[in-house]
Amino acid sequence: MATVTVTMTMIMVILGCSLLLIKGTLGAMNENEVIHIGGKVMCQDCSQGWNDWVQGSNPIKGSTVSVTCLDERKRVVCYKSDKTDEDGEFSMVMEKMVHGKKLNPKNCIVRLVSSPDPSCNVATNFAQGKTGVKLRQPSVVYRDITKYRLGPFYYTTPACACSDDDISQ
Repeated sequence: MATVTVTMTMIMVILGCSLLLIKGTLGAMNENEVIHIGGKVMCQDCSQGWNDWVQGSNPIKGSTVSVTCLDERKRVVCYKSDKTDEDGEFSMVMEKMVHGKKLNPKNCIVRLVSSPDPSCNVATNFAQGKTGVKLRQPSVVYRDITKYRLGPFYYTTPACACSDDDISQ
């Protein structure tokens, strides 16, 4: 009887330690240990009249947006990407700790990667989508939650594209 009690006690201790280990491993995704990045990707057609051009953008489903984070020595320490949903929305969650070091959001750049729409696949630099926008000021800081809301970023039609040389002249 005493042997059964000792065995049960040992099983309970091992089970408890295992649960603590699992909790510690999963704890990295607590809200206070992640950064939320979100925004929208739209298509803007320059062939429309001024009002339609300004107000008539459409969301692009399946567009890819990426975030690249660098360390103090300008080395890439984190890269993530996400595809937009039917509303053109993207949402990424990144851990604040990468390889045992705290990630500095100001060293992260979010940019457009690709558009699946062949009629609207030329990246523009509205809201710095083409060159990339640095995470500066969070849109939401509530308790331990940090969120960045960016964009909207825009693609345009190939007919509206101009080269960088055309802009500089």
